[in-house]
Amino acid sequence: MKASVPKGKTIYAIGDIHGRSDMLDELLWRIKDDAGSLYEAKLIFLGDYVDRGPDSRGVIDRLISLGQDYEDAVFLKGNHEALLLDFLAEPEDLSHWLDWGGAETLESYGLDTVGKEYRALAEEFFEAAPQSHLDFLNGLGLTHIEGDYLFVHAGLRPATPLEEQTEEDLIWIRKRFHNAAPNSRPDYVVVHGHTPTDKPDDAGWRIGVDTGACYGGLLTAVALKDNTRRFLSVKDD
Repeated sequence: MKASVPKGKTIYAIGDIHGRSDMLDELLWRIKDDAGSLYEAKLIFLGDYVDRGPDSRGVIDRLISLGQDYEDAVFLKGNHEALLLDFLAEPEDLSHWLDWGGAETLESYGLDTVGKEYRALAEEFFEAAPQSHLDFLNGLGLTHIEGDYLFVHAGLRPATPLEEQTEEDLIWIRKRFHNAAPNSRPDYVVVHGHTPTDKPDDAGWRIGVDTGACYGGLLTAVALKDNTRRFLSVKDD
């Protein structure tokens, strides 16, 4: 029997956005056209909204607005949201985040990162970022389940019950998850982002939808209805 989602639902799970608000808007238009209305779609965002791309602030604005308009939308935490929050808490220890796309995030909030001390940058971010953005980042979930599908940013540690997975597992894991032996895979089909590929990666038991939006690639959503799965993608112009 094929994996399925609850009857009457069409779920769209969106991969890593990484500051590409332009591609997000275009993909949402595609989803609206595909579903007939965004009210007919359940939106699940898989994390990594910030860093690398030019408009992290715009992405967060858009997601907050979506959460207000569509109360059942789901927003999961990616490793780049965790890095941002860790930088704000311990800027000296997380200074490498700036080289992993964090500088672009700070610049999207109007900050000049050149020659600044890390703690000063963290303080300036608190002043520049709306409280709603901080609340959004601190309120992100780690997993979500719909029918036979589990949604998460990176994946799951093999042969480990869901309740024993750590946040680090869920937002950082790669090879151990991708290479999991059949007898160590989860009971759910896992929909995830985190590891960029040229096109959506449907391995049957897992579906990867990070298609490198911030690297000149695609921004992708997987559409799940009953026991079918399809992909919608938009290109970097």
